[in-house]
Amino acid sequence: MKKRKASHRRATKETNIKIDLVLEGSGRGDIQTPIPFLTHMLDNFARHGGFDLKIRATGDVEVDQHHTVEDLGLVLGEAFEKALGDKKGINRAGYFVFPMDEALSVVAIDISGRAHLTYDIRFKKSASSTIDPDLLKHFFEAFSRSLKATMHVRVIYPGEVHHQAESIFKAFGKAMKMACSQDKRLLKELPSTKGKI
Repeated sequence: MKKRKASHRRATKETNIKIDLVLEGSGRGDIQTPIPFLTHMLDNFARHGGFDLKIRATGDVEVDQHHTVEDLGLVLGEAFEKALGDKKGINRAGYFVFPMDEALSVVAIDISGRAHLTYDIRFKKSASSTIDPDLLKHFFEAFSRSLKATMHVRVIYPGEVHHQAESIFKAFGKAMKMACSQDKRLLKELPSTKGKI
């Protein structure tokens, strides 16, 4: 099967983001953002999803981190939408439950053509984090909207902020890997009884 890949860019007065994505990659992340914590999380996403992911992002973090976090989710979702092409043969749905020490998170996704996010996470405030973890909801909202996917993101057992976020992004990578993977028997078929996603 041919490697599926995409390059996508979004430039506004608030952010400038370019993403190069290979779905059948080796988990290689080459990620530069102005938010170190999010850079680390996206690197985990790439590694555990088996995606080659190059990100170059700048943003008006001197105002706050909101625009950069949200636009990264938006552009990442658009890059996946582009790389998936006609979506024939994909599993469409994927989920994973990932432990990170005391924290346990589940991410389930359906690339259904319908954007929806159910997000059940509460973070403790942490002085050591370089991101307001509550902003991560905006990342996932933007991602699900631009990919047109239904997502459920839930922390089953909460924990320290870093462990909790890392378990989410690792589960996110694994769930996306499952959803994007193709079934060789069904490469000419769309995974929908409607005949359309």
